[in-house]
Amino acid sequence: MTFLPVVAWPLLLFLVLAALVAVWWPSDGRMPVGRSGRAGAVTGSTGSIGSIGSTGTGPAPTGQGGPGSAKTGKSVRSAPSGPAATRWRLTAAVALLGTAALRPGLPGGEVDTTAANLNVYFVVDTTTSIVAEDYGDERPRVLGVRDDIVDIARALPGARYSVLTFDQSTRVRLPLTTDTTALGAAVETLAPEPSEYSRGTTVSEARERLAALLEQASTAQPERGRVVFYLGDGEQTAADPPAPFEIREGLVNGGAVLGYGTSEGGRMRATAARFGSSTEYLKDPTTGEDARSVADEGTLRTIAEQLRVPYVHREAGDGIGAVVDGIDLDRYGTNAEIEQQRVRAREELYWPLLLGVAGLAIWEIGAAVAGITSSRRRREAAP
Repeated sequence: MTFLPVVAWPLLLFLVLAALVAVWWPSDGRMPVGRSGRAGAVTGSTGSIGSIGSTGTGPAPTGQGGPGSAKTGKSVRSAPSGPAATRWRLTAAVALLGTAALRPGLPGGEVDTTAANLNVYFVVDTTTSIVAEDYGDERPRVLGVRDDIVDIARALPGARYSVLTFDQSTRVRLPLTTDTTALGAAVETLAPEPSEYSRGTTVSEARERLAALLEQASTAQPERGRVVFYLGDGEQTAADPPAPFEIREGLVNGGAVLGYGTSEGGRMRATAARFGSSTEYLKDPTTGEDARSVADEGTLRTIAEQLRVPYVHREAGDGIGAVVDGIDLDRYGTNAEIEQQRVRAREELYWPLLLGVAGLAIWEIGAAVAGITSSRRRREAAP
């Protein structure tokens, strides 16, 4: 059994002793046991006076000596029984509360309870191809991107998140923040560039901006891990081949390249700058047929190798475990956070003690109500 007291041991002991003193200290300043003894002495003394009165002046008055004295003495001796019972109930309540404050419990298995000491960068492809409808049941790829970002954030609670998007240029949609509400809003509004402005994009467009952010974070807080998730389809639409997605070694401490789309490809609805998505599909100018975007897993694997992270192809319904399993939370965390992550799950035992306190409280209330009722009946029966 283990204990996790809610306050320091010395303070808890002092509070319990103070409560017991308050319970047993009589209102007239005399100890209850002494009072009972003095009551008996007074009775005996009264009986003696009755005897003297009987010898010198006649029969003792009722209540002084004889049978009257016996009744009076019995009444005085039984009077403390009510207050004494109350004190013992209060003593039991104090003992139960004190024990509950120690928070006794039985040790169990380990649970993760705290935050990851990480900077998490989501690098998202928002070129027109991200709305190609070959994710799951012919849904746009961007829906899978949104779901995965949310799931990764849930798997790394308390980390700081940043969202970068790239098409013809790179934008920081969300600076580093622990605000998951802001992250959710940024993810929900992810949308591709207007198709009428699309002129071809390179898959390594975000490299320079990402490298600068990683360098800045490494200088400011070197103890924090830096994790990069690249989410895209790998389709290179620029005329020139992509530049290497090389980041200085040591700046990226984990993450993954997540690929979306199929080799068969998917059609893309047109997107407009002013009115959002269109019902019309983009056309291939060379054939006049619906244009199709085809995922390039080879390019994505190359980016993963350059970032020194794994590549994971994503399908609808895939779990996020394989994406985040390689992140070493113990390595990239403060001492306090690591210690909290290893808090043992405990079967708490304080609640039965509190139930006992509640039972004593109900008992005491019932006794008080019964006493008030009995007193009222005696007053009503008195002539």
